[in-house]
Amino acid sequence: MASNRLNQFASHLSGNSSSASRIGVKNPEDVVIVDAVRTPICKAGKGQLKDTHHEYLLSLVLKAVCERAGLDKALVEDIVVGNVLPPSSGAGLARMAMLHAGFSESSSCMTVNRQCSSGLQAVAQIASAIRDGSIEIGIGAGVEAMSKFYASGGMKIEEYDQEILKQQNVADCLIPMGITSENVASDFSVSREKQDRFAASSHAKAANAQKNGLFNQEIIPVPTKFIGADGKVTQIVVTADDGVRPTTSFEGLSKLKPAFKQGGTTTAGNSSQVSDGAAAVLLMKRSRAIELGLPILGKFITSAAVGVPPRIMGVGPAYAIPAAIKKAGITLNDVDIFEINEAFASQAVYSVEKLGIDINKVNPKGGAIAFGHPLGCTGARQVSTLLFELRRTGKKVGLTSMCIGSGMGMCGIFEAE
Repeated sequence: MASNRLNQFASHLSGNSSSASRIGVKNPEDVVIVDAVRTPICKAGKGQLKDTHHEYLLSLVLKAVCERAGLDKALVEDIVVGNVLPPSSGAGLARMAMLHAGFSESSSCMTVNRQCSSGLQAVAQIASAIRDGSIEIGIGAGVEAMSKFYASGGMKIEEYDQEILKQQNVADCLIPMGITSENVASDFSVSREKQDRFAASSHAKAANAQKNGLFNQEIIPVPTKFIGADGKVTQIVVTADDGVRPTTSFEGLSKLKPAFKQGGTTTAGNSSQVSDGAAAVLLMKRSRAIELGLPILGKFITSAAVGVPPRIMGVGPAYAIPAAIKKAGITLNDVDIFEINEAFASQAVYSVEKLGIDINKVNPKGGAIAFGHPLGCTGARQVSTLLFELRRTGKKVGLTSMCIGSGMGMCGIFEAE
């Protein structure tokens, strides 16, 4: 059943028209990334950022992405922030953050909520505004302080319109994310062993990246406070992701109990961590960057968002990636690095195997299982992780992708310079 429905989705997507690729050709009209930064990502509720406010995290990355590039913040016309959990998707908090960061009151700001792809959607929205001439310079960002908002809870089942819930795929939008992971694992025979080996590899790659300073270019330090169990307030500076466990092993993960379903295969160890963090990406036309004498980190090529059945929302990357690849006019073989969000090992493994991607090209510095998934932040965070790794390794083309709760996937394609 699931396979038939997904084939229908794939058929629908294959009919979409593609646009000519700009990869390998520099044009004054290109939308380029001048810089991309992120905070460390820390464990919600107990990590080093647990007492740090959402708007403060966002303020730091918005300020840093301009100051590192040497751009006058007064030139930034619009800021779009990906956000999921706070009331009103943090719209007021985003405005507070940009003003605190020193941007002009005349600069505009908004938030966007496409759940786990919110940060990437923010980047894509700014890129579209630059391409159509609405603005010349903008920032796509993402933030989530899950320590502050994750436990606030949502609507109870009885608060929804009970009539529309009689439609099965509508009701499926309310399935807990952990159960959608179990659905992917059972529908497509993704074994517990595969999930745990993938999770162990994520930690190993992230630990290696930390040890060798491979995150240093993308991470900015966060001066903040930490309140201990005894109530003592300590001033600290956070400089590294604190969820990475270098000693994590396949054998250790294999001993964990299922977290969402008796007899299931999804555990706390092969799922993404609940985390705090923020990221920002500074974009403009190539001609403007050259005029201002700014560095160019890479180029935004295209993006695609697609829908999939809600009960197996985790398969989103397996359908969003081909859609974006087609729009870019390239093939999977042309992609050097795949940054695929590890919401759950089940869906990441499925997506990689479904598309036949070389696992050595996937998340070379680890992913959300190792260092966390601050919902609104992740899509923007992936851009910095991707571009700095492409440049470090002398490679060119990369993509970011993620599944999206309620049944979607998104993918963005970038070229490093």
